[in-house]
Amino acid sequence: MYKLGIDVGGTNTDAVLIDENLHVAADIKYPTSVDIYDGILGALKEVLKISGIRREEIGQAMLGTTQCTNAIVERKNLAPIGILRIGAPATLSIPPMVDWAEDISRIAEGIAIVGGGFEYDGKELAPFDRESAAQFFRKMKEKGVKSIAISCVFSTVRNEHELEAAELCREIMGGDVHISISSEIGSMGLIERENATVLNAALWKVAEQFTEGFAKSLAEEGIVNADIYLSQNDGTLMTMEHARKYPILTVACGPTNSIRGASYLSGLKDAIVVDVGGTTTDFGVIQNSFPRESSVAVTIGGVRTNFRMPDIISIGLGGGSIVREKENGEITVGPDSVGYEITKKALVFGGDVMTATDIAVRLHMAELGDASRVENIPQAFAERAMEVIRQMVEEGIDTMKVTNADCEVALVGGGSIILPENIKGASTVKKPEHFGCANAIGSAISKVSGTLEKLINYDETPRDEVLAQAKEEAKELAAAAGAVPGTIEIIEVEDVPLAYYQGNTSRVKIKAAGELGTG
Repeated sequence: MYKLGIDVGGTNTDAVLIDENLHVAADIKYPTSVDIYDGILGALKEVLKISGIRREEIGQAMLGTTQCTNAIVERKNLAPIGILRIGAPATLSIPPMVDWAEDISRIAEGIAIVGGGFEYDGKELAPFDRESAAQFFRKMKEKGVKSIAISCVFSTVRNEHELEAAELCREIMGGDVHISISSEIGSMGLIERENATVLNAALWKVAEQFTEGFAKSLAEEGIVNADIYLSQNDGTLMTMEHARKYPILTVACGPTNSIRGASYLSGLKDAIVVDVGGTTTDFGVIQNSFPRESSVAVTIGGVRTNFRMPDIISIGLGGGSIVREKENGEITVGPDSVGYEITKKALVFGGDVMTATDIAVRLHMAELGDASRVENIPQAFAERAMEVIRQMVEEGIDTMKVTNADCEVALVGGGSIILPENIKGASTVKKPEHFGCANAIGSAISKVSGTLEKLINYDETPRDEVLAQAKEEAKELAAAAGAVPGTIEIIEVEDVPLAYYQGNTSRVKIKAAGELGTG
């Protein structure tokens, strides 16, 4: 059986086929198209042609896509929604979407704040106002709204009111309504958790399009025996059904796929990953073979959220970055790029725009296109441009470090041919085989995870006993998601004391992951 991994980037769509021993059988890069499915089909056909593998031998297919991120940033294809907050009268002073830009806040067809919610210690603030909630749901049904976002004060402590509201919503609006519940998506902090839930609710159409579109693309190529999975942003996989319910979890899955792929290809379990594409360079951190999670609120398309996101920074440097010399002699690289048109516009491909790739070819760091077309670039100019590139990367690595010690660095992504391997701050620099398709490989070799997060008072139950039970619950969640029980292991444990809570209370978060079952 083979695994098919596809990752759709802004410049290229990468595809890879991996055998049962996780060895790469074939990998290719194919230009991303305006209609991403043309790019997916093109990449699929190419990788099948190169490998010679029969279609019926493919048992699992994984897709990593940027469509949800693009929909939020570009304000496209977002569905109209209704927003119900359970928290009156305590939260009336700050309404939902209070700081959202006008061009995206229009997605809200209606907003209501009804009675209910809890204190930080789980005490009920007020009873859930069913009648007011029912009136709101009837109003949304009349408007033809198909998606509802439900949030509640301290629902991460107790979520009974959210669940009751969701059940009421289905009774009134029908079983086909899409309901997003904040306690299933975000963490502590009402506004940020609510924001993430609203975005999730607005993405249901996008999720339907990319899940159905991927399945259709596979079927058109005769791949009908494969189980289909989507990449999520913690470096693991989710089913098609899960992706339709929680599309927000696909945001930033591209960088996490690259981090997972870089870890697998390089053999590094703890390192900084530098993923260079055609337009941008992403910096991430491998911790125990998985992406380091961001510990702060993350802004997506101008919306502040607090659901899980990888700790990533991006800079405007890529293989297609445009190189210029200012009047004062200063050389700049990026942030603008020729992107997926690099094979038309870069000098080495017969174009008239000097790019970072042209500089790398001029300095004999890469063999690409027609090297004679860049021979007229002065050596001194090329070296100065490369120094600018080196400094940009070194600053990015320093930003991701938590100590001043040198660390191991893995270079991946098709654009990493533009980077020198002598980088300050790096103890070793590895550019592994198949580095250009690390994102697709990360998608194909991903595991299935389960995450348990809850508040625990150690005065009521001994800490060791509680943590042991919580780990078992996390493993059960991973198994329920499709992981093979014997392969599941604990990959992350957080135990954060909460000084503002009564007693000896901590927020415990445990993640378990295991190998994907074969059906």
